Order: sequence, then C-alpha cells, then structure tokens
Amino acid sequence: MIKVAIVYHSGFGHTKLQAEAVQKGAASIEGVDAMLLTAEEAGNNLDSLDEADAIIFGSPTYMGSMSAEMKKFLETAAAKWFTQSWKDKVAGAFTNSSSFSGDKLNTLVGLVINAMQHSMIYVSLGMQPAEGDPESMNHIEGPGPEVLNRIGSYMGPMAASFQVDPGDAPSTGDIATAERYGARVATVTQQLIRGRNTV
Repeated sequence: MIKVAIVYHSGFGHTKLQAEAVQKGAASIEGVDAMLLTAEEAGNNLDSLDEADAIIFGSPTYMGSMSAEMKKFLETAAAKWFTQSWKDKVAGAFTNSSSFSGDKLNTLVGLVINAMQHSMIYVSLGMQPAEGDPESMNHIEGPGPEVLNRIGSYMGPMAASFQVDPGDAPSTGDIATAERYGARVATVTQQLIRGRNTV
C-alpha cells in the first residue's frame, strides 16, 4: 500500500478544505492510503511521516508567506534533515490566500525549498491554466470560479477565497484542482515505487 501524508495548517478553514480535497484525490487512486495531519499533529508525531512514501505540504499565505504554524512544523521537521530520513520521498505543496495573488508563489517556493533540502522529489501541478476551458483565457474576465487552475499555477494548487466563509470558498474549481493534484502526486508516487521495486 502506498502511503501519502497531507500535512497542513489552516487558520480559518479554507486551507483545510483544500487539504481534504488533496486527500480525496490521493485516496481515489487504487492502492493508496492517504492520511490528513495538521501541522501540529505532524510535528508531535514526526516519526510517523517516515513511513509515508509522499508528503504534501499545505499552508495558507499570510502577508505573502507561509503561516507561522507551518513554519514551526518545518523547523521541527529539521530533525529529519540531519538524517535525510525523507530523502527520495515524493513531495507536493498547495496554498490559499484571500486574493488572486496574495504573493502565494512565495509560500509555494518556501515549501518547495524545504522539500529540496530534505532531498525529496517534487511533483508539479501538471495542469495548464484554465484546464478544460482554455477559451476563458480569451476574455478580460478570465476563468470563472468553476474552472480548474484558474489562477494559472504550475508549482502546485493555488486557491483564492477572498473574504468569503469556508464552504462557499475556495471555489469549486480551486477545490477540484486540489483533488486532481492529490491524484497526480499519488499516481507519480505509485509509479516511482513500482519502478524502484523492479530495480
């Protein structure tokens, strides 16, 4: 059984909905067990992540960077850096903020750099902007809230929740993007593990 861990922090509930969608997508792949852990839970049970084949990190973007709670987890997990316990595990990342930009890219870059320092193998979003509705890119309004990857990220899922309560935000397209990403990371992990087992 392939094990995928989703480690996230959510301050208001939006990033939690994204994390649940990532978990759902990963679990949709046959032979994959996907578990959801808050950053606090993961930090308190760090050794449990050694059993994961992939770790997907999720954080809201606050003031142009990851949340303090996610940063605290990464610093706790530095204990695994010394032994390179997560070397060659698959990694991914996602984020949410209250606007289309919010400088979310900076959060993903921080999470990717963390994965690289652990010698992990990072998986991109693997999706074009306005996936499934490229025509929407030809209008000044751009892709609507139901469109996949409407924000146009390549590094990982980005969601925009504005000042809308969780449940109504993130949008259906942003949630579907997160779900597809979970499935992609799980599939890539499965392919990698199968390949390793034939060597």
